[in-house]
Amino acid sequence: MNGFLSALKPTGMTSSDVVLKVRKRLPRGTKIGHAGTLDPDASGVLPLMIGKATRLFDLITDKEKEYIAQWIPGLKTDTQDVTGTPLEKLEIRVKREELEAVIPQFIGDIGQVPPMYSALKRDGKRLYELAREGQQVELEPRKIHVESIEVLEEAEDGSWLLRIRCGRGTYIRTLCQDIGAAMGLPACMGALTRTAAGRFRIEDAVSLEDLTQMPQLEAALLPMDYPLAHLPKIVLNGEAEKWVRCGNPVDAGMAEELCDEGATARLYLRDRFCGIGRLQEGRIRFDAMLLE
Repeated sequence: MNGFLSALKPTGMTSSDVVLKVRKRLPRGTKIGHAGTLDPDASGVLPLMIGKATRLFDLITDKEKEYIAQWIPGLKTDTQDVTGTPLEKLEIRVKREELEAVIPQFIGDIGQVPPMYSALKRDGKRLYELAREGQQVELEPRKIHVESIEVLEEAEDGSWLLRIRCGRGTYIRTLCQDIGAAMGLPACMGALTRTAAGRFRIEDAVSLEDLTQMPQLEAALLPMDYPLAHLPKIVLNGEAEKWVRCGNPVDAGMAEELCDEGATARLYLRDRFCGIGRLQEGRIRFDAMLLE
């Protein structure tokens, strides 16, 4: 089995828990991994890489993600979300125009200080482990990219729903706290749902219950090139097969379709996806040979 599963992660489980449950449905020895961790209390799209698809991790994790986040004004916690210990609490309501007025400063390439309650490491230990020991570490801002933040609707309790499109490494709960700080008030994140990860969309995701119970898991398997439509394409003719199967460079004269030199590309042996590579000095070189 080689390809992707678009899993719908429920709340109350880690991303690794989802991997473990699906692993039990796979043939012994099949590799599996996930592309983009979701916190245990978050739900939504969790792409799973199966078999040879695990070799495509770096090509799909940088793609834009979309979240629906509950922004709660007036509450600050040590974890930056509602699961943490309250540090400050105010009874306050925020108008839409007040919230929208500060949003522009969080769009584009910005610096974000990662939270202490995260899986990042410092001197070999996870930050959340240090935080639980009462230690504080001076952290430098990291560059992240936020494509857009849309204010959706206000709930009866005064919280707001935000649709956030962002790049890899963005902490949504930190973003929620920072938006509050820009308004001069405490804030944190409530519920969080990831609605998209690159081409994987929540409306197409399969519930974990279905993945663990369906008679044939292959029925939900997506092809290895499914999330790679953003890459240019190189198509090789049938004469190239013996070189392709060995992962050897292929003369450009065996290509039916080429792309710009040096660009990371999807490689096809006629209509069969066969790997990732690039055109260099008249030869097509493989970064990964993935022909099944």
